[in-house]
Amino acid sequence: MAGPPGYSRGMISFRPLRLAVLLGIGASAAFVAGAPPNTLAATEKKAGWKLLFDGQSQAGWHGVKKGSPIPPGWSVKDGVLSCAAGSQGGDIVSDQTFDNFELSWEWAMPPKSNNGVKYFITEERGNVGHEYQMIDDSIAADHADGSTAAFYLVVAPDPVKKKVKPFGEWNHSRVIVNGNHVEHWLNGQKVVEYECGSPAVLEQVKKTKFKTTPGFGTKVRGHVLLTYHHDEASFRNVKLRELPAK
Repeated sequence: MAGPPGYSRGMISFRPLRLAVLLGIGASAAFVAGAPPNTLAATEKKAGWKLLFDGQSQAGWHGVKKGSPIPPGWSVKDGVLSCAAGSQGGDIVSDQTFDNFELSWEWAMPPKSNNGVKYFITEERGNVGHEYQMIDDSIAADHADGSTAAFYLVVAPDPVKKKVKPFGEWNHSRVIVNGNHVEHWLNGQKVVEYECGSPAVLEQVKKTKFKTTPGFGTKVRGHVLLTYHHDEASFRNVKLRELPAK
């Protein structure tokens, strides 16, 4: 079956898109028009942004277990970090850990795919953390808290503000962690916000598979994780800036 425009089987290949690179300045966000992928503008550097993916290598990432190599199935081509469908790939985590931060990335997947980006990842928990869900919503139609941009299984995104790009185009996402306050953004819209450790969050956690994970739903310093769910997914412009401690 033919894929969407700009998509080729085996590895995602996308037409150049005129997407802006998100730049957080204070509490607001500005766009740097025409910036090349996987680069930082001078204003971004001044604001404290750093690339987590340099566009050329897998430097800065490792397998979930400390010191383990990048699992097979992950590759870098044409400035895109991709995991191949049906490979023996596994989750990868950032070498560094973070406390208060703003994480920004672009992602794209073919139809019927499931993936995500997790944060609050610790060595003790392995690959368990709070997940920004990335999925073909047609396969999550009956579970809003499992749809794209959700805090997976805990907080559903705002259905009015959430706008997902068509397959073959790049979506832009952000996660902001500032003290106990967390926000999920999708394509320029804030679609989720919650407070770590709040009664509402902890009560919902009790209804999920995470109920036996100590401290789940509260804030911890941790790694960023790119998941592998046996489906193809591609990432670029993965960048982060640390925020002042609250």
